[in-house]
Amino acid sequence: MSEILEKAAAALNEKLAGGGFDASAKFSIADLGAIVLDGDGARVSDDEADVTLSADADTFEQILSGDLNPTGAFMSGKLSVDGDMGIAMQLASVLA
Repeated sequence: MSEILEKAAAALNEKLAGGGFDASAKFSIADLGAIVLDGDGARVSDDEADVTLSADADTFEQILSGDLNPTGAFMSGKLSVDGDMGIAMQLASVLA
């Protein structure tokens, strides 16, 4: 399972390479674990963050691949947000 998280963290690091995200966020992926994103990049971790986005693995994969808009996932109930909504919106624009 950690291999899936490692690949996801690597993909997130590619998306974050352009900068523009200086807060901390955590993707909590059901039955797999968590990935934390901050100024140092993305890594497999369960550290505290300013905002936590929770979804199942399929939803997270669709968001990461660009097949599902994070805002659309939130509005449809596939993605839940706990914490600073402004940071969640900033992250969504970086991932788009």
